Amino acid sequence: MKITSKLPNVGTTIFTVMSLLSKEHQAINLAQGFPNFDCSPKLQDLVHHYTKKGFNQYAPMAGDLKLRQELCKKSERLYGLRPDPNSEITITAGATQALYTAISAFIKTDDEVILLEPAYDSYAPVVEICGGKVVPYTLKAPDYTVDWEKMRQLVSPRTKMIIINTPHNPTGSILTASDMEQLQTLTRDTDIIVLSDEVYEHLVFDGEAHQSVLRFPELWQRSLVTYSFGKTFHVTGWKLGYCLGPAPLMKEFQKVHQFNVFSVSHPQQRAIADFMESPEEYLSLANFFQQKRDFFLKTMEGSRFRPIPCKGTYFQLFDYSAISQEKDTDFARRMTAEYGVAAIPISVFYSDGRDDRVVRLCFAKTEEVLEEAGKLLREV
Repeated sequence: MKITSKLPNVGTTIFTVMSLLSKEHQAINLAQGFPNFDCSPKLQDLVHHYTKKGFNQYAPMAGDLKLRQELCKKSERLYGLRPDPNSEITITAGATQALYTAISAFIKTDDEVILLEPAYDSYAPVVEICGGKVVPYTLKAPDYTVDWEKMRQLVSPRTKMIIINTPHNPTGSILTASDMEQLQTLTRDTDIIVLSDEVYEHLVFDGEAHQSVLRFPELWQRSLVTYSFGKTFHVTGWKLGYCLGPAPLMKEFQKVHQFNVFSVSHPQQRAIADFMESPEEYLSLANFFQQKRDFFLKTMEGSRFRPIPCKGTYFQLFDYSAISQEKDTDFARRMTAEYGVAAIPISVFYSDGRDDRVVRLCFAKTEEVLEEAGKLLREV
């Protein structure tokens, strides 16, 4: 039987590879982006409550109404925009499903999609599955900013979508209000859709404010915005997220969503709706993770790794060029096998595999784990 792959160049993800290598060598896994601590007991109790109360059948296709209402109120509270809970929001099986649905709802053969690289690894394969063409824009290292004039040069009559990610995985950079205004100007009077991945919206540090597309009325009218409860509430295994967008875009999004997963876990949706009635549960996250970032950086003092400023997310980049000129993929493997700490090489986030001798480490861990990892890495 002849099989023609839609993704002939895609193999096992680097996250799976490094996690398996970490397990093989009994290393500290700072590669994959998940916390090693549990979620709130209150949230767990709410899930149990709604399971016992009978919320165990299909939720509405767009999501539990109470949760949709809470999220729209949150949007107004934080960003000054209150979407319509009946027509401008969909609860999804994690942000990755929301991203897949958004891309596949709009991208057709030969459409061009601009990605900001290094880019989260799920964007490009979906564009390719839909027959689209990825047009990469390389962020300016070492601070990973956008030169908007160079970005403008990539826009063509075939440009259908621009995908942005702020706070940015893997770099930890953020887009500023000026960046958003530039994007708003760039897309004005076009049919370009903006897909904004904002799963780390509450993890912005040093007094900075998250610049969501929801703050910018023109951008909102052409945008789909994805979020993750897993990242926000330390429940990545629940695979719950949501997407916001103006009604005409959300209508097309839901056409695909209903034939993809249709709806997602009902008792967990209801539990999160109740949990979000206390905004401090998510508004305290920036301080919580900033303390972890600062603690981890302190433990790395005295090492030969050079930290690259992290303004958001729970990932810290390190330049290892003072240690080795090995390819980052080789260096990450050797870190795991010889020094007992697993990292992600940044070259895998570039379409051309460019290698700046940088690795990514996750600091969403307990202080005990971060301290031990720092001790091991100071020996590298």
